[in-house]
Amino acid sequence: MQYPLSPDVKPEFCTTGTFMRLPSNREDAKLAIVGMPFDTAASFRVGARFAPQAIRQASMTLFPYHPIHKVYPFEDCNAIDIGDVSVIPHNIHRSYEVIEKAVRELMEQGIVPIGIGGDHSVTLANLRAAAKVHGPVALIHFDSHTDTWDTYYDEKYWHGSPFIRAYEENLLIPDKVFQVGIRGTLNHPGDIDASTELGYHVITTPGLKERGYENVIAEMKQKIGDTPCFLSFDIDFVDPSCAPGTGTLEVGGLNSFETLQIIRSLTDFNFIGYDLVEVLPPYDPTQITSLLAATIIHDFASLAALKIKKEELAETK
Repeated sequence: MQYPLSPDVKPEFCTTGTFMRLPSNREDAKLAIVGMPFDTAASFRVGARFAPQAIRQASMTLFPYHPIHKVYPFEDCNAIDIGDVSVIPHNIHRSYEVIEKAVRELMEQGIVPIGIGGDHSVTLANLRAAAKVHGPVALIHFDSHTDTWDTYYDEKYWHGSPFIRAYEENLLIPDKVFQVGIRGTLNHPGDIDASTELGYHVITTPGLKERGYENVIAEMKQKIGDTPCFLSFDIDFVDPSCAPGTGTLEVGGLNSFETLQIIRSLTDFNFIGYDLVEVLPPYDPTQITSLLAATIIHDFASLAALKIKKEELAETK
C-alpha cells in the first residue's frame, strides 16, 4: 500500500484528520506537518485558526507523486503530521512558547517542520526555534506585505511585525533575507524602507515581473548560498482571484500557476523549515485557497525530498 494513502486507494472523504492521511508518528521521520491555529494577532479579518484542518481536508484530493520533481515527497521523507499545537487564543506570548517548543524539538531530531498557520505572527516562534538550533538563518518570505511594521495600536506583537521582531532578536542574517511579492497601497511612502533599512532585500510584484523570477532566484541563491534558510509563505502573495480566502487582500498578484512555478524552482536552497500562513476558510467558500495552500505544502515537501536525496547521494560518493 502506498504511503500516504492516495485518493485512488481510499476515498477523499475518508480522512484521518491528518495531511494526506499521514501517520502521526514514525521513528524515521524526516518531515513533519504542524498545525499552528493562532489568529488573534490579525489586524482585520480573523479565522485563520481554522486553516490547518481546512488545508488538511483539501489535501485529500492530492496524489502522492510530484511529476515535476519526480519524487514521492511524503514517502521519501517518511513524513508525519503531529497535529495542532495547543495555542492559547488570547495570549500570543504563551502561544509563541508552545509553538517554538514543538518546532525546536522537531528540528533537534533532524525533522524539517512545515507549519500551517494561523496568522503570520506564528513565524516569529518558528524563527526563534530555528535560531536556537541553527543560529541566525536566512529567510525567503513570500507576501504582499513586508510585515516589518513596528507597532499597531501600540502593540509590538501582531501579524504585521514578525520580521522586525526577528531582526531585533538576531534570529535572521539581514543581508540573506528576501521579501518577495510586495505590493499594494501604503500608509506612508517609507513603509517599504522599514525593511530595506534593516538590510533586507525587497522585491515588489512589479519588480518580480520585470526582472523575471529566474533572475530573482539566481540572486537569492548567490546571496544565501548554503546558509540554513527558512521559507515563509503568506497566501496573500497570490492574487485574490486565485486565493480569496485570506485576511488582507491585495489585488495585482501572481496567479496560482506562476506561484507554483516559482516555488518549484527553489531546488538549490538549504531549507530547514517552512510555514504557510493567512488562509481564512470562512472567506474561502469554494475551497480554492485551501487547495492551493495544500498544493504549495506538497511542493514544500517535494523540495525537502529532493534535498534528502541529494544528501544521500553525496554520502554514497
